[in-house]
Amino acid sequence: MKTELVEKINKTVMSFMPSGAVMPSKYVEDAMYYAMSSGGKRIRPMIMYLTYKALSDNPEEEKILNRFMAAMEMIHTSSLIHDDLPALDNDSLRRGKPTVHVEFGEDVAILAGDALLNLAYETAVLSMLDKPGDVRLERALMVLMRKTGITGMLGGQSADVVMSGKKLKSDERDFIYECKTAALIEASFMAGAYLAGADDKTIELLETAGKNLGLAFQVQDDILDIVSDAETLGKEVGQDEKNDKNTYVAEYGMEEARKFVIEKTEEVISILDRTLKTDREEAVLLKELAKELAGRNS
Repeated sequence: MKTELVEKINKTVMSFMPSGAVMPSKYVEDAMYYAMSSGGKRIRPMIMYLTYKALSDNPEEEKILNRFMAAMEMIHTSSLIHDDLPALDNDSLRRGKPTVHVEFGEDVAILAGDALLNLAYETAVLSMLDKPGDVRLERALMVLMRKTGITGMLGGQSADVVMSGKKLKSDERDFIYECKTAALIEASFMAGAYLAGADDKTIELLETAGKNLGLAFQVQDDILDIVSDAETLGKEVGQDEKNDKNTYVAEYGMEEARKFVIEKTEEVISILDRTLKTDREEAVLLKELAKELAGRNS
């Protein structure tokens, strides 16, 4: 089912991309499509989908869920476009292909990232026109915006840029990890739960699960930056050392980093067992996904 689910989510996400744009926006639209269709595991919309399905299953609301899933992937992709820019991480390879600024130019890459972020909110807000006044949608939209903003992903990106080349303290590095990487994973859990009508306690626990999974994901990424290669990873390796970043691996060593990933993943599984309807296939798949992310090699 995993492969079928990725294909389903990918088809859903891409169905919300615009088509038929006229000049002069056509070239920017090409860059948007290039970034969105270049592969990727669709982890964040998958988490949202599985969380929703593990808590509720209302076929009549499939369109609403689909819009939020698409919005989440658009937000994530926009962040990758901007992360890769010369002014930030200056990467030339993403998902095994030239990065957007390499393929289309830095100016178009900036605009494509901006356009995807704007399209994400436009896509999610459309759901509120179907069900005006629905508190679940309002809360799901708010968490999507908050976890993307200055106290979330963009805040993490900002700190990463401002502190680049400086020797980070542990709490500064952790702030970047929590905001830049974990925030969108938290939002994926939370938005799925909000749309399913979960209570506040469940939302709070799933936010913690998202934070733990995000931290595990980022530290595993740090590990792969050292032990993997560009062909396997689909992006340049050795970037952390080149940019003199104080990663978890750099501070604590490889063995402690691997242990950290395992411990955080176990905490995620424990929370999912307490919050989801564990007899549902989607709950099982969500736990399997968490384990796969911890042990991934790409």
